[in-house]
Formats: sequence, structure tokens, C-alpha cells
Amino acid sequence: MKPTPQNNPTAHNTNVDHTEWARAVWCSAIALAGCIITLTVAWADESVVISTHNLSASGPGTIRALNENRVCIFCHTPHNASPQAPLWNRHNPTTYYRIYNSSTTDARIDQPGGDSKMCLSCHDGSVAMGLVLNRDEPIPLNHPFMPSGRSNLTNDLSDDHPIGFRFDRQLTNRDRQLRLPDLVSREIKLGDRGEMECTACHDAHNNELGNFLRITERQGALCNTCHSLDGWSSSSHARSSKTVPATLFNGEVPQWQTMSDVACGACHVSHNALQPERLLRARSFDLCIRCHDGISGRDIQSVLNQRSGHRARRFIDVHDPAENPLTMRPHVECVDCHNPHAVRDNPAALVSPLADGSPRVPPAMEFIQGVTLGGTVTDRANFYYEVCLRCHADNPAPVRNRIIRQRDNAGNIRRDILPTTASAHPIAIAPRNLNETPSLLPEFRNLTTISCQECHNNPDARQLGGAGPNGPHGSRFDFLLSENYETQDFTMESPQSYALCYRCHDRASILSDESFEFHRLHIVNGRSPCSSCHDPHGVSGSRSQHSNLINFDISIVSGARLFNDTGTQSGSCTLTCHGVAHVNFTYGTP
Repeated sequence: MKPTPQNNPTAHNTNVDHTEWARAVWCSAIALAGCIITLTVAWADESVVISTHNLSASGPGTIRALNENRVCIFCHTPHNASPQAPLWNRHNPTTYYRIYNSSTTDARIDQPGGDSKMCLSCHDGSVAMGLVLNRDEPIPLNHPFMPSGRSNLTNDLSDDHPIGFRFDRQLTNRDRQLRLPDLVSREIKLGDRGEMECTACHDAHNNELGNFLRITERQGALCNTCHSLDGWSSSSHARSSKTVPATLFNGEVPQWQTMSDVACGACHVSHNALQPERLLRARSFDLCIRCHDGISGRDIQSVLNQRSGHRARRFIDVHDPAENPLTMRPHVECVDCHNPHAVRDNPAALVSPLADGSPRVPPAMEFIQGVTLGGTVTDRANFYYEVCLRCHADNPAPVRNRIIRQRDNAGNIRRDILPTTASAHPIAIAPRNLNETPSLLPEFRNLTTISCQECHNNPDARQLGGAGPNGPHGSRFDFLLSENYETQDFTMESPQSYALCYRCHDRASILSDESFEFHRLHIVNGRSPCSSCHDPHGVSGSRSQHSNLINFDISIVSGARLFNDTGTQSGSCTLTCHGVAHVNFTYGTP
């Protein structure tokens, strides 16, 4: 039915009592408001009225107006509002902000956009919180400006999650550990063009989840909405039920207690990070060691200060995830060998080999950068030695008491273990002829390759029968070795002196000269260490001159230093050792 003057109270009819009609409309509005209030009470957890954004005199927070009882006026007004947003009642800041910067970000970050500036009109501390458009004087509050603390972001946003950039396909194509925009939860409110601003994660009217978040931070749900980190879902840090130590939170009380619940929040904070780059709660080494002190996790701390080791404590904040191993400054930190987003425990004895028998990276070292045998950088190391070659290849880190040899690669182990080497321990390639090594114990004859961790390890590691952590964190023996290995001349032979060698090689076979007819003469009578003739990693050069890992220690062996392999267990030497000159000294039958 079309409206007529009789049935339409808004029609221009001189017979209608406009006063009565206005009264009726006003009563209807009051009734509607009552319904809204009823709904607000029913959904109190979602109401701005009971949140700290209620700055009225009756607000529940520590910041309150002295006599203003209206709730919405601090942000909204029905008249004379700013056109920037619906009914906006605030003066936005004109501040120039210091923005987030990181060597690993692929986003093109700019100054905060309009939506963020609405938040920053209070939260950068530069604009009085009571300064609104529809009043000539600021509304008096007990704290006129945002007090110092976590809520006051200041004009330095470099320690806060980046805003002012587009989260679009161009970004996710550059950074494969970000989810495609189409797969991001609809709870995250990006701008029309994918703008990432404060309002993407925060809803100023709803504090049901705390910190006005749109998605809970529990179990990393908020972070994982946009970030898709390699290995995270199956990592120890994502699944651990252990209690997170309070020392991680710098006096704050965590909302949850277990590592799996705290998740990303154990190491990262979204605002006011003490370590701005990558938003860390503390320096990366400190974060690791606060858990891995034997109380909350594996006791790495107890092995770091032993006789030899990876001295991570000396190189704090030197590592950069974007560094190039071929040119970086020598250093070692936990994150050089471990990816904290992907690290997993390894209850097995050692490293599960690939199908071809090659020692792959253990679960604790997955998704970490490495250097290949060819000398190129790979973002994901497949083999254990590729992680080690980050620091022990073409840009070698200094090693204390390193032995200088006849053919010396200056600490570049990559060259020592190449398939083209004259001889090498089977680190990267299978042994060429096991018949030339009769001293090898039976249990090692079927191994095609060995891991670096077979020799470089914590002597008290679980995989060696102890109770300590696996891996080359520290050792009471030189060169970060799992067993003793004497390299000083005139060492008295004993099972302890060359315990590392005797793990794989039968001492009785060595001393009975089964592989070399003068072994006993050299190491027992002459008291020459194994290292005087043998290079444990490998040696490049001619196979006829450097078979059987022959590469003389020049501090012990002098003269011409010539060795010539003339066949199985036969050869000749021309050199000077212990003052005795060997001139084409032969052994065995060519």
C-alpha cells in the first residue's frame, strides 16, 4: 500500500500534530537505545565500556576523565567530525616516525597510514588524549597525555611490528614464509589495497582477547595468520609442554605458562621490543640460554665454557640472518646452526642418513643455511657438513692451535673433503677402498659416510651414552672433539692418548702393524702422534703422494716431505723426523 497523508506520519499534512509525532519518534529512539544497552550488557566482554578505551570518569582503567561521563566522545562526534573516518573526533598527529627496519624484511615500509594515525593520536604520546574536535578546550583527564610504558609507542616505531606497507601478492612472492593474502583469516582487517595498519590486528572497541586483539596470541594463532614459517608446526618450540621461564618476560606476568601456549611470544613482542630488529625480547643468545640452562630445556649452558667449543657468548649480536657465509665476519651464535622456528629434538643416537647413505642434517639443524661442496650458499642445508662449511670453508673461521700441514688449505675443510681429494675420511664421499684399512672395526665397515658430529661432539652427549646435550657446543678436549686426540710430539701411546682414533680403528691391529709395518715403531717407540703423518679431514693433491690421509705436520716433519704410494701397504718416504733423515725409505712390497 502506498503511503498516504492518512497512514504516513512524515507526510506534509496540516492535520498532523508534529509535536506528538516528534515525541513518538523520540520514545522509539529511547526504546532502541535501551535495546542496545541490553545487548551491550549481554555481551559485556566485547563492549568498549568495560575496556581501558573507556576514558570517561567511570572508566575501569587507570586513565580517566575528571568529570566527563560520555564514553564515545574521546574518539567520535555526531557533528563537525573529521572526514578521515566516520564521526572522527580527534586531531591526528603530524609526527614523522622512525619506522621498523630489518635486513630480512621484504616489505616496503612507509610512514603509518590514516588508520594507524587514528590510534597514534593517543598512543604516540604527542597529542593530549582529551583534545577533541568538538570542544575548544581539552577534556580534563588525570593523565593528559599517554603515560610512559608499553602503551606509549612514542615517535619511534622501529621497535614495533611494521605498519604502513601493503600485504599483497607482490610481497608474498618475495617472502615465501608469508601466507598468500587470500589465505589470511578474515578476522585480520587489511585495507582495501592490502594495507597493513594497526587496525589489521587490533579492534579498538573489543578487548575480549586482551590488548584489543582480533585473534588470540595463544599458540601463535595471531602470528601464524600471516606468517607461515618453515617447520614451525612440528617444531619443539611449538609443541613443548614445558613451563617457560619467567626470566624471558623481564618482570611481566605471561598470560600462559607452557611453551606451546606462549609460542611466538616467548621470544618476540609486537611492541617496544628490547631488540628492535626482528622484535626480540632480548639478545638471541640470551633468549636461547634462558631456556637451555638445564632447567627448562637441554643444558647447553654447562658445556659452553669447556676447554674448546663454539664460544657463542663472545659474539653476541654479530649474526645476521641475511649474512653471506662467503664474506661474513667470523663468529658463531646459536642461530648460525639452529633455526629456532624449526628446531626439533633428536632422541635417536645420531643422524638419519639419506637414501644414498649421506649424513643429512639432524632435526635440531633443519631449515638452516649452509654451503655446498661446490662452494655455493644454500638456504636449506641438506647435509650435516653443509652447516659446518658455513664457517669452515672458503671464509674459514680461526681455529685455536690449528695444525699447519704440508698441503695446507688454511682451515678450508671444503677443499679437504671434495670428491676429487687424494684421500679423505668419508664425510662427503664414501670410502674408495676399505681393504686398505684393515684396522677398521667391524661395526664401521658398513658405513658409507660419517657425520661431522661423529668426532666433534660433547663427550658426555646422550648419543655417546652420557646425559648431556648432543652436538658440538663444547668439549673438554681440544678441537671440540668427543674423545681425546693428542697432537703433541713425543706423546706416550695409550688408549687414552688416541681415544678418538681408537673409536673406529682397532688398537691391537694398529700396534701389530696390520696396515703399515712401522706403525708401532712410530707411535710407541718414536712417540710420534697420529697427527704427525695423517690429516683427519682429508688432503687434496696427488693420490700417489697423499693416499691414506698422508699430509705431514710441518712442525714435526721437515725436509723434502715426500711420500710415494707404490701399492697396497707399500710406499717410500723422503723426509726428516726427530733428527733422522729418511731418503727414499721404502716399506712393503710394491
